Amino acid sequence: MKYVLVTGGVVSGLGKGVTASSVGVLLKACGLRVTSIKIDPYLNTDAGTMSPFEHGEVFVLDDGGEVDLDLGNYERFLDVKLTRDNNITTGKIYQSVLDKERRGDYLGKTVQVVPHITDAIQEWIERVAMIPVDGKEGPADVCVIELGGTIGDIESMPFIEALGQFSYHVGPGNFCLIHVSLVPVLNVVGEQKTKPTQHSVRGLRGLGLTPNILACRSTKALNENVKAKLSQFCHVPVENVVTLYDVPNIWHIPLLLRDQKAHEAILKGLNLLGVAGEPDLQDWITRTRVYDVLHETVKIAMVGKYTGLSDSYLSVLKALLHASVVCRRKLVVEWVAAGDLEDVTAKEAPDVYKNAWNLLKGSDGVVVPGGFGDRGVQGKIIAAKYARENKVPFLGICLGMQIAVIEFAQSILGLHDANSTEFDPQTSHPCVIFMPEGSKTHMGGTMRLGSRRTYFKVPNCKSAKLYGNASFVDERHRHRYEVNPDMVPQFENAGLSFVGSDETGRRMEVIELPSHPYFVGAQFHPEFKSRPGKPSALFLGLIAAASGQLDAVLQNYGNASKLLPNGMSNGKPIVKSYQNGNAIKSSNGSLNGVYSNGNGVHH
Repeated sequence: MKYVLVTGGVVSGLGKGVTASSVGVLLKACGLRVTSIKIDPYLNTDAGTMSPFEHGEVFVLDDGGEVDLDLGNYERFLDVKLTRDNNITTGKIYQSVLDKERRGDYLGKTVQVVPHITDAIQEWIERVAMIPVDGKEGPADVCVIELGGTIGDIESMPFIEALGQFSYHVGPGNFCLIHVSLVPVLNVVGEQKTKPTQHSVRGLRGLGLTPNILACRSTKALNENVKAKLSQFCHVPVENVVTLYDVPNIWHIPLLLRDQKAHEAILKGLNLLGVAGEPDLQDWITRTRVYDVLHETVKIAMVGKYTGLSDSYLSVLKALLHASVVCRRKLVVEWVAAGDLEDVTAKEAPDVYKNAWNLLKGSDGVVVPGGFGDRGVQGKIIAAKYARENKVPFLGICLGMQIAVIEFAQSILGLHDANSTEFDPQTSHPCVIFMPEGSKTHMGGTMRLGSRRTYFKVPNCKSAKLYGNASFVDERHRHRYEVNPDMVPQFENAGLSFVGSDETGRRMEVIELPSHPYFVGAQFHPEFKSRPGKPSALFLGLIAAASGQLDAVLQNYGNASKLLPNGMSNGKPIVKSYQNGNAIKSSNGSLNGVYSNGNGVHH
């Protein structure tokens, strides 16, 4: 097994996750099998109990693991299915060591950070790296490890020590370290400053790790003299100093790395030059070109609770993006804080209220994503009602589906106090109830989590067609409450169709309004399995409906590859891009733009 370690210096949020994912894409394009591990130095055992405001979204895996959003980047970029063990946290490591200590596995020895914690980290990495994640037999060729945080953080010290020991343990030719660092440009002077990177590398070397490759984040490509200076002071060959400068969308990053021959430096460091081929990124290049030249917009109103931080809904944004690129539309996300649509806001802040309604009314489609807690629930109900009454394409995810059911009960069934027992335990019409398999006392990992199967009961419904006329589909869940099965006949008689349920027929999974152009709710989270080349079916339906292409998509049973004549047919995309009637060339990542948190979304 070969290992690539990606560390970060100077500041957090430089894009280590995107860099690690892009390195994986590049190595995969060279014909290698790739797996990845994310190390998070926080004490939480997983990301499940953390606020999306603080840490971005919680990404859910097939096995029910609640993990860091960077694992979502890996899954999307590499098209793999990771496990909960691919996310290592300080909490998990200490817990495993303490469990061993309680069992007496250490034979009465004093248990210490070195060697017990550091050994546990190394054993975990070696064990998880062997788990196949691409659906094939046997272990991958290369494991890309990302160390969260920045060099010098107190909490990451045991991991740095363990990785230093690990590089010695696996030996030269099996370990390559890529250090992502900031090269700022001071506006006053306009000069690219190398000192922060020098200090960062010095700190790294002092802790026993020597970088093989420097990936420098900067607004523009590094000047040759700056590269030479970094090479000299950081003891890295000048050809191994690569720039990750700002680009219009993060799909350019693997191309940036390829253009600067980063793959050759990595393969050389791993003794794989004779084994791997030249990177074949044709599909990737085509998709990136298409994305860059889209100009006809599709506006989607995102009605949520955490609209202050786009990373809170990162997977939803990505799923919208994947679908909009296939539909040849430039995605514009209008952030609408759910509470701003409520009557209370109309009294307290009329301008905010008016602005929120203008955004909602100006949109081509509405998404109400998942969430917890009762803040903004009324606003979400109002948004669902607006979409239903005005025939605006609507997609409700998890809580978003429950909201749509509550709104239908209140408005169509006339049950004015209908609610979820999550928000009103005393409601006389509980249309959403607490799920029997959950726990009310423990917060972490007590939900219905991970991949579950949904069976389509109505064969001709839009959802089943979008999934390729499937009779069932496996999607990922994360919820405690669900639609009250005893009230389903009432809803169905009034025109709300429950088209998908679990194998028992008691758990409702997908709703549709047959009388509406596109009004769909899903109890699962379809965004977690969306990929750049394979957009999630329900998101594809939403964007297609919002841009007047739904009939064409449904006729092809949701097959995105048949959507447009110059589309991605037979998995080999052929795209002719025109601007003002002239064919344009690939930018190969030479454009400047946004590559910070990689949303690829125009606010």
